[in-house]
Amino acid sequence: MVAAITKEAVLQKNYLEGQVDTIYFGGGTPSLLPGHLLQKILQVLTDNFTVAENAEITLETNPDDINPDSLFQWKQAGINRLSIGIQSFSDEDLRWMNRAHSAVQAEASVKQALEAGFQNMTIDLIYGTPGLSDRQWELNLQKAFSFQIPHISCYALTVEPNTALANRIQKNKAADVDPDTQARQFSLLTQNMQHAGYEHYEISNFARPGFRSRHNSSYWQGESYLGLGPSAHSFNGTRRQWNIANNSLYLQSLEKDLIPFESEDLTTIQKINEFIMIRLRTMDGISLTELTAVFDREKTEQLTKAARKHVAAGHLIVTDTQIRLSESGKFLADGIAADLFFE
Repeated sequence: MVAAITKEAVLQKNYLEGQVDTIYFGGGTPSLLPGHLLQKILQVLTDNFTVAENAEITLETNPDDINPDSLFQWKQAGINRLSIGIQSFSDEDLRWMNRAHSAVQAEASVKQALEAGFQNMTIDLIYGTPGLSDRQWELNLQKAFSFQIPHISCYALTVEPNTALANRIQKNKAADVDPDTQARQFSLLTQNMQHAGYEHYEISNFARPGFRSRHNSSYWQGESYLGLGPSAHSFNGTRRQWNIANNSLYLQSLEKDLIPFESEDLTTIQKINEFIMIRLRTMDGISLTELTAVFDREKTEQLTKAARKHVAAGHLIVTDTQIRLSESGKFLADGIAADLFFE
């Protein structure tokens, strides 16, 4: 697999223009890969792309994969930022989510990462799970704050169709999520984060000054990106492409120097709807000046008109230059964006 991914990188070396500022190992469990193979991939990337000297290089990892040896290997490989899938600091929550790690391991993973010199890190936390009290949710947040973690991503539990959880809920073997509880815990989240000195710069993301995710921010600004490996997605500004998900077919294709992908050219309507969806999730919102420059004034006027009912409901704030979510609108972001989409 590493040989195939590095070959794809070579074949795609002209996909991006300019300097590469961020590299992200994710989309699975990349922390299972030995450090020397991570280093091999990074070496191929630096040999074939113009990678910035101060590039943000992130590795997704689970708490149970973190130990002094793995942390040392990752630093040697060139990883300078960790994304740790904590989910919760409570054993009860972790058992309900069927996570492999314990609360003790969750805390230990953060402590060990800090001791190893990973000052730039983010953790994931989940709220709105059945049985999670408001008190326990706030204790989870306070535990994260106690470690001075510079970046925290928090997500409301969603039940995906055709999953084990969905099946358990359907058979009344597990409680379903409660939207009112999730909305209340989202409100507690924003209040606690603000009090602890984090900026709410995207719906699910909070950062201390200077620690915004540069990689994710590039997605939200609509910049081009290249994805490598099975199921990886890429975007060059006008066309989106995605590799096949089948590992065997992916490997067989790369052995023949072929990249197995499908693609689509985005229509103007698709582009403007993505612009609305992505920008609305950020604290800066939708720039009407940029919208007019990229598309046209008529689209800006249509969007401003469509936003009026959400302004009246108190969920959107509209100025001469910007449309952004109010505090009450943040939990409703996806629905509001969908309502603003152009047909």
